[in-house]
Amino acid sequence: KASVGFKAGVKDYKLTYYTPDYETKDTDILAAFRVTPQPGVPPEEAGAAVAAESSTGTWTTVWTDGLTSLDRYKGRCYYIEAVVGGENQYIAYVAYPLDLFEEGSVTNMFTSIVGNVFGFKALRALRLEDLQITTSYSKTFQGPPHGIRVERDKLNKYGRPLLGCTIKPKLGLSAKNYVYECLRGGLSFTKDDENVNSQPFMRWRDRFLFCAEALSKAQAKTGEIKGHYLNATAGTCE
Repeated sequence: KASVGFKAGVKDYKLTYYTPDYETKDTDILAAFRVTPQPGVPPEEAGAAVAAESSTGTWTTVWTDGLTSLDRYKGRCYYIEAVVGGENQYIAYVAYPLDLFEEGSVTNMFTSIVGNVFGFKALRALRLEDLQITTSYSKTFQGPPHGIRVERDKLNKYGRPLLGCTIKPKLGLSAKNYVYECLRGGLSFTKDDENVNSQPFMRWRDRFLFCAEALSKAQAKTGEIKGHYLNATAGTCE
């Protein structure tokens, strides 16, 4: 006979996901949500609902919960406090185990934590106020392959700031118009604006060729090493 916890149907989230006696671990990712429950919904239930819907829970009890180590993977609402001066507003603190998230993926982390909870019916309003990422998770982000020292080595610039800019207007110009003039005028490097991709007025391949030519000319003219940072945002087929 199935236990009460695994009978089909709807049960309160707080029975599983509200754990006020839980002691957070060094490896937990901690989130603070400002929640405004719907009328008649206790704050503990609202906080537990956020923890459930952003981790392992769903709107009904399913027997397949028994196939997973729920206590290992579930998010836990471990503390709730009222917001001073806020009408029916609370801060719900939720702890997430590290295994819920793909290593080095901000997209996966935020999809999990804030992906679908903002349309949850038990809440009138919800806002993520703070997020504490554990060191063990932040170390999975490898970051850029090199830092400022390598940039200085490549440009052979030491003892002074690296001077660079994006050229305005940021859209409509051709790299043939501005890269050489800016680099010859004293800049260490130029940079594509983030809005510049591969528009009709300047296709990416053309811009690459123009910039390569401008770099060579500017270096020959000034005797200095110059650089240009191209925006490489493109479709997956490219």
